[in-house]
Amino acid sequence: MATIHFDDRRSTADRSKRSRFAVEWPTIALAVFIYSTWLLLTYFWASIPYVVLFIAGGWTIAWHGSLQHEVLHGHPTRFRRINDAVGWPPIALWLPYALYKRAHLKHHNDEWLTDPIEDPESYYLTGDAWARTGALGRLIVSVDSTLAGRLIIGPFVSLATFLGHEVMHMVRGDFRNLRIWLAHITGSAIVLTWVLWISAMPLWIYLTAFVYAGIAFSRLRSFAEHQYAGAKEERTAIVENTPAFGLLFLHNNLHIVHHSRPQVPWYKIPKLYRDNRPAFIELNGGLVYNGYLEVARRFGFRKHHEPIHPHHPETATGTDVPELRGDQAMIG
Repeated sequence: MATIHFDDRRSTADRSKRSRFAVEWPTIALAVFIYSTWLLLTYFWASIPYVVLFIAGGWTIAWHGSLQHEVLHGHPTRFRRINDAVGWPPIALWLPYALYKRAHLKHHNDEWLTDPIEDPESYYLTGDAWARTGALGRLIVSVDSTLAGRLIIGPFVSLATFLGHEVMHMVRGDFRNLRIWLAHITGSAIVLTWVLWISAMPLWIYLTAFVYAGIAFSRLRSFAEHQYAGAKEERTAIVENTPAFGLLFLHNNLHIVHHSRPQVPWYKIPKLYRDNRPAFIELNGGLVYNGYLEVARRFGFRKHHEPIHPHHPETATGTDVPELRGDQAMIG
């Protein structure tokens, strides 16, 4: 097997007190740009054509999701609370950062990638869950397994499954996430005060041109990045030759690089991939797409994978598996 050449080990000197205060300035600059863009788009929304606002607003929300993904992996500082503060503002409204962080870090247990019970970001179901979902639910899952479906109805599926999952937990008396939700609702109220009162934007415009569009852009990234394979490394894809979306997704289109070296900051991923391209392609078994146009040609109206996970054609009697797990709606 080819060797991936990257020395991510730090010397004793690098572990000095001074290195503790190192800052990844490209990520700080990116955060400032994203939040500034969001403020400008929401404040001057009335002078922007709706189609342009839909693209720019959705792009900004999805970019913010990519920033959240970056900071939860320990960037741009050595201080967790600072990193979390950079990613916490809930401009997308629907997903509390703390819940996303918890689920995504669990997702990085690569031994369980795609497993519908152990992987919070799996789009597979167990055989039992598939059977209990019903005809309408199975139709929705099948449509959502195509790229067209993922982009059009995917945002609604994400919202319904995630929020329904959280509400059901509280109805059953599980309030472990209540503090997270109270903080998130407070932050969302501040966001909506800016949007609805200061910027005077109608709620429907923000929900469609920012929230819905942002989830749709993010669904594009997560659509083909994982599929089941026997070897864990072969479950993670590479999407090459996509500079614009590469920047939007902070180069997580080169997803095998991220799963192999999750500590590498986003702006170093392209060079690491270029320098070790044959080794990464060998590592993931050749699961490579030539841009998202190839993904669209192959899976625009065809299922990316069969919904039932090969390891779970049946579920043992008595096992409680939700029909459509709420944490499957997470941004990956």
